Amino acid sequence: MKISFLILNAYGMGGTIRATFDLATAMSERHEVEVVSVFQHTDTPFLPLSSRVRLRSLVDLREGAKVRWPYTKRAERLGARESALIHPEERAYASFSAWSDEVLVRELRRLRSDVLITTRAGLNIMAARYARRKVVTIAQEHLHFEAHQPGIFEEIRTWYPKLDAVVTLTEADEHDYRNMLNGSPTRVFTIGNGLPGGPRPRSRQENRIVLAAGRLVPVKGYDRLLKAFVRVAEERPDWKLRIYGEGRVGDKLIKQAVRLRLHNNVTFMGPTGDIEGELAKASIHAVSSRFEGFGMTIIEAFASGVPVVSFDCPRGPREIITPGIDGLLVPADDVDALADGLIQMIDDEEGRHRMAKNALQTAQSYDISVIAKRWEKSFAQLGR
Repeated sequence: MKISFLILNAYGMGGTIRATFDLATAMSERHEVEVVSVFQHTDTPFLPLSSRVRLRSLVDLREGAKVRWPYTKRAERLGARESALIHPEERAYASFSAWSDEVLVRELRRLRSDVLITTRAGLNIMAARYARRKVVTIAQEHLHFEAHQPGIFEEIRTWYPKLDAVVTLTEADEHDYRNMLNGSPTRVFTIGNGLPGGPRPRSRQENRIVLAAGRLVPVKGYDRLLKAFVRVAEERPDWKLRIYGEGRVGDKLIKQAVRLRLHNNVTFMGPTGDIEGELAKASIHAVSSRFEGFGMTIIEAFASGVPVVSFDCPRGPREIITPGIDGLLVPADDVDALADGLIQMIDDEEGRHRMAKNALQTAQSYDISVIAKRWEKSFAQLGR
């Protein structure tokens, strides 16, 4: 079986890229697998991908990159125009252009894979509109159901019934998509993200470090985490917060940390290609998101023996974390409750060690081999 994953930009960093690479690598043990990146801005991917998986890109953004003849002048002309096929409310709309529209349509119409898995709303809709009918089209939703803006949601409502299946990361989203797609032939499955197998470093719960990781964008709520950590720094000044990632609000967050006088307790570490190694240096993982489609860093933390304190935001954390067993859930948007949760876990050393041990057990159910088999089961149910 030939399986193609279509992703926005496989050369960056982020949970969707990591999850796609891990799943593609696992599936490549039994199938012919490729990752098709709409855009490419660097020579090599930031995250590791098995050599068994073919990686190719459609629009090369690297300096000096040339479009092959006879498309050279057309690419230059259309590249300066806005996309007419991607909805303006798609979160990555600014990345697309009239040229990427043309390239995507051409790719989808000629793709000869058995299964096409797309990984965000804009690409899901494009697959529904333009992929060949002989290709099994599966839309993977990494955002939760209510995260889509009204305009693009209307396109989702119009075009998702043309897909063979929608795969959600949470059961709550599965329920909502089933209701929306009621009466259409589109199947809906819940399959969470998976963790690659093999040994990984584990936290010894000795370092007084709280870790947060992800893109530095508003949805991750790091502005609220910094506010919560003011109390942590005041009451437990020997504990430090490390934030990993990069993004458009990075400078704003650094200024906020200075304004809150957290310069001795908070460090912005930048992006890392070894989040497992960094998690093993921490004792607590903090999730301050306004919403999470799933919460990949939660299961990564669990696999490293690090319990989690998280907002009970829509929707992923509550389906992964069992409060008091492998982490703590605090009321969504309540900064004081987040500070309380962090201090509670800091002070309860015995409980933290117990939750760390339980977290390792929880992580086993997300092993990538288990997740890959669930995907293959869905292929069988779809007739491939």
